[in-house]
Amino acid sequence: MSAASRVNLRGMRAIYLFEMARFRRTLWQSLATPVITTALYFVVFGSAIGGRIGTIDGVSYAAFIVPGLIMLTVFTESLSNAAFGIYMPKFNGTSYELLSAPISPLETVLAFVGAAATKSVILGLVILATAATFVPLELQHPVWMFCYLVLVALAFSLAGFIIGLMAEGFEALQFVPMLVITPLSFLGGAFYSIRMLPETFQAVSLLNPIVYVISGFRWSFYGSGDVSIGVSMAVLGTFLVASFGFVWWVFRSGYRLKS
Repeated sequence: MSAASRVNLRGMRAIYLFEMARFRRTLWQSLATPVITTALYFVVFGSAIGGRIGTIDGVSYAAFIVPGLIMLTVFTESLSNAAFGIYMPKFNGTSYELLSAPISPLETVLAFVGAAATKSVILGLVILATAATFVPLELQHPVWMFCYLVLVALAFSLAGFIIGLMAEGFEALQFVPMLVITPLSFLGGAFYSIRMLPETFQAVSLLNPIVYVISGFRWSFYGSGDVSIGVSMAVLGTFLVASFGFVWWVFRSGYRLKS
């Protein structure tokens, strides 16, 4: 029997389609609301304020904030979707069925993470298309942009699983996205280049891991960022591997799933 035939593709497909069906049932909340919110950012920051700022690194301010706005939405939606996806089986008691099903921990993680990341990638591309209607965009590395978007969605979906596993209530599901990730994103160069800050604050900003993620994504648009693309990839890769290792261990051991 080949390795491919031993993979429970039917089980993975069932979990993936179940999660994507939930996305379709809540399309207004999952897709329309983030797009409308991002469009308002373009109107306020891009048009009203951007005209007074001018350009940053030769790019208009309205175009400069596009990668940051996409990342801001992908961060929060990946965390929220994945956290909610794994919390609900715990909440309604069906996590025992998941653990007893003939599907390996790795397959379970891939199915859940794949669905959560797919939702975020779709949302990111829709916001990109929306942004293109407001400002002329330059995309120097489109293939890299898409690959980077997928990696970010995967990494933060995995982190969302950790939040969902640790959460003891619905309020806790929003705690990290709203009180940790969103502030770090605003302070991570989503709306400005950290090179515009005084040297002391530049050094402090480099302690924020979101800076590296946003900088790498902005590089795919304009060929430049606050830090080198190699460093950005190293930070993102480390975060991705660490999150995957923790989630896989949780599913394998049943930690927090059996309680």
